[in-house]
Amino acid sequence: MTASQPLSGVTVISLAVNLPGPLAAARLHALGARVIKVEPPIGDPLNLMFPAYYQELTAGQEIRTIDLKDDEGIDQLRMLLAGADLLLTSMRPRAAAALGLPELVDEHGLVHVEIVGFAGDRADVPGHDLTYQAAHSTLLPGTMPTVPVADVLGGEHAALQALAGLHELETRRTAAQGAGDQDANGQHSGGIVRRVVLDQAAEWAAGPARHKMSTPGGPLGGGTPFYRTYSTADGHIAVACLEPHFAKALASLVGSEHEELEKAFAAEPTAYWIDFAAEHDLPIERVALG
Repeated sequence: MTASQPLSGVTVISLAVNLPGPLAAARLHALGARVIKVEPPIGDPLNLMFPAYYQELTAGQEIRTIDLKDDEGIDQLRMLLAGADLLLTSMRPRAAAALGLPELVDEHGLVHVEIVGFAGDRADVPGHDLTYQAAHSTLLPGTMPTVPVADVLGGEHAALQALAGLHELETRRTAAQGAGDQDANGQHSGGIVRRVVLDQAAEWAAGPARHKMSTPGGPLGGGTPFYRTYSTADGHIAVACLEPHFAKALASLVGSEHEELEKAFAAEPTAYWIDFAAEHDLPIERVALG
């Protein structure tokens, strides 16, 4: 292993389709892991709907098409898992059980990062990012989220749990070597299961809203004139002068009331305000659209 590629030599088998799993797999690949992405014959829905994003997330990975609904496909998966360190899935527990994945994970001593929608008795309940966000107050009625935060954060959590599981696996192998265990690679000492719950990821992401930080009218929700978006003569800017020294500077240079700032910003084009921000060391950025 090298400092730049800490997961060099690690092999990940990913059965995860849609978004959280591919996000996690991309993170692990970026850290040096070899990722073999196993897809059903119909492919990954992410590729069907957003091929450019799919290509971005799977760059450098090996794509295998395997039908896990027949015995030959299961045999192919078993062979892949025999040479792997980590299995990544994003399916309901009952679907994983039907494929015999828990037994395969134990048989090969793998780390299994399983991404599910809900915890406990609701683990087999269907859901998507929109429903997770709806349950935790991170979207406003009548609007749609611009970022699927539960999926994105769930992917990050999955990558984190993968690292934790791999560390535990390495610790187990080192302990086995120290004990003189002939099976020092830990292949038959059982698997390590790390579960990532997307509903909990949405709850974690909702912390700022739950504490009234980013809800409408909150400090990060338009409640202060120094932290909000404004129209310019030809576009929009984001003003983030939240700290007292930034707010004081903006107040002295442009204004301190919402209406005052709104009128001033609307009088000049966006480029003017970007140059103004650079000149006065203020956190102001152009609002990019699409």
